[in-house]
Amino acid sequence: MRILFCLIACLGLVGCNTQSSHAEREGSASRVMPTGEVKVTGPVQSYADVVDQVAPAVVTVRSSKQVKAPQQFPFFNSPFFQQFFGGAAPQQPSTEVEHALGSGVVVRSDGYILTNDHVISGSQDIRVDLSTHQTYSAKVIGADAPSDLAVLKISANNLPVLHLGDSDQVRVGDVVLAVGNPLGVGESVTSGIISAKNRATGLGSGSFEDFLQTDAAINRGNSGGALVNTRAELIGINSQIISSSGGFMGLGFAIPSNMANKVMQQLISKGKVTRGMLGVEVQRMTSDLAASMGLKQVQGVLISSVAPGGPAARAGLKSGDVILQLNGKDVDDPNVLRNEVAATAPGVTVTLTILRDGKQQQVHATLGELTPQTAQAAQAQGGTGAGAGRLGIAVAPLTPDIAAQLNLPAGTVGVVVASVSPDGPAAQAGIQAGDVIQQVNHQPVHTPADVRSALAKSGNRPPLLVIDRNGQTLYVAVPLK
Repeated sequence: MRILFCLIACLGLVGCNTQSSHAEREGSASRVMPTGEVKVTGPVQSYADVVDQVAPAVVTVRSSKQVKAPQQFPFFNSPFFQQFFGGAAPQQPSTEVEHALGSGVVVRSDGYILTNDHVISGSQDIRVDLSTHQTYSAKVIGADAPSDLAVLKISANNLPVLHLGDSDQVRVGDVVLAVGNPLGVGESVTSGIISAKNRATGLGSGSFEDFLQTDAAINRGNSGGALVNTRAELIGINSQIISSSGGFMGLGFAIPSNMANKVMQQLISKGKVTRGMLGVEVQRMTSDLAASMGLKQVQGVLISSVAPGGPAARAGLKSGDVILQLNGKDVDDPNVLRNEVAATAPGVTVTLTILRDGKQQQVHATLGELTPQTAQAAQAQGGTGAGAGRLGIAVAPLTPDIAAQLNLPAGTVGVVVASVSPDGPAAQAGIQAGDVIQQVNHQPVHTPADVRSALAKSGNRPPLLVIDRNGQTLYVAVPLK
């Protein structure tokens, strides 16, 4: 399917600047550039020394693939028209070549290059242009769509390398430079600061996101390029923007170097990424939920569902438990918890500090392996995780405080829709945040687990929901994707 790069009032991937071009000529090995810490003292007048260090290790990635071209006159295949045109033979499907442009970073001097998965996904031919104007054919060592990372290999040695920094040490306000090939104009450098950390845009289904947000200008073609600090260290791989026009608007997102390094090492060593799985759906705690559960402060994340037979279920975790800590580290964000669990190898036993019935206790759970099959099975359970699930909604228990905020009559029962994925089936059916789901397939629901159970009985049939919206009862059928 042709990649779309124009972003109209939505989230979008930055990097693949679609264009048509001819294959570049092959070249020989690149020159070696010195490496080491760049010291900037006194008032900063220029980052030229940093750029001299970084730029040779940033490359342009060109990919192409054959796609089926649309038929100009598909109605000629119809028997009705063939009777008027002498039984002409049906048109043979034709193909055309789709080109894409992105950036990459040399991470090993023997030709290993880190880039975004969406830059090269589905490509049959990949070429890498070095700063020395040499072009090499590249092969894919491994690609990981959930993290949007891929590793390429070219037949070259003694390449300039961009060394990885510690992204955990990055602070909001740090000065950063973005290096890549935006819009195909050639290698360019922009500057800005780190605007935020631990961002999740929710763009990709099942994606693992822990972005560094920056206001350094990033545009199409920058994807896979470098985000560096003033010590010439790679702290992020540029990946996404938020835009209402398709161009940069001050909101760019980069994959932290520590996450990128973990994924890269697994891709190089075994061609795939192995992730741990706990088998729970969690949601962010709110002040209302905290008050209803007797918490003195808003802390932890709430378990909204537990996968039957999964690691969490075997460890005794239950829906309604609040996870306060993972291995002694405070947990306050569902996305951070998911990333921490995913970064832990399957088979490792983790210690969870939970709150149940007002009392703290510790639970030990041995992680399983997150695979496409287990992820799909988890979504099929009903999707009570934020922005995920079969319907594309997140639901939460209807507490008295939430019912009061929604001005619901006393005695109203059901589960409240906390969020709706904009491209999910529920959104297409008109479900809105704040709706109260009272029935699923004529079965009353009081908890997220009830929703999950009712949906499991639907099979592939569109589930019928009875919802309360501002005191009005509505029946909504949700066609599943």
